[in-house]
Amino acid sequence: MLGRKFKIASLLLVLTLVAAAETIPAGTHVTVRTNSTLNSATARSGQSFNANLVRDLTVNGQTLAKAGSPVKGKVTYAKSSGRLHVPGQLTLRLTAVEINGKMTPITTGGFFAKGKSHTKSNVVKIGGGVAAGALIGGLVGGGKGAGIGALAGAGAGTGVAAATGKQEAVVPAETAITFTTKTNATVK
Repeated sequence: MLGRKFKIASLLLVLTLVAAAETIPAGTHVTVRTNSTLNSATARSGQSFNANLVRDLTVNGQTLAKAGSPVKGKVTYAKSSGRLHVPGQLTLRLTAVEINGKMTPITTGGFFAKGKSHTKSNVVKIGGGVAAGALIGGLVGGGKGAGIGALAGAGAGTGVAAATGKQEAVVPAETAITFTTKTNATVK
């Protein structure tokens, strides 16, 4: 009788381990390398992207997918940069990983990318315009000319900042990104 119970317990243990290996648990880290550049100026929410695993996807000591396996993802948020404020923003998530030749759906947390701040660049451009305008105005028209030149320079500096001020969020091709699964994923 004891031998039979041991056999049943062993069988249940093996089945549990097999079932666990067939599930990618929530909290699993998945590191991928993007295949192409993603840019907040051109990307749109819902747009898909391709990547490849950087390292093997292993669960309970069993390799489910080898490094280099294809992975699919989606842009879940894309906002282009404003000219003088609000840099571009992108949020990316993984949607599937290839396991045993089939794409297995997964749900991950987002990776957030944001363009550089406009503040320093704008201050330099506008402040430089003010200084140059004041200098030229002061040389041409004295104190009153310096004031008028500073205002004209500020306008010109603002124009330069507006013309050159876009700061898009960019994820270059070949960028390695680590995502974390949010829910269990069943491998079929």
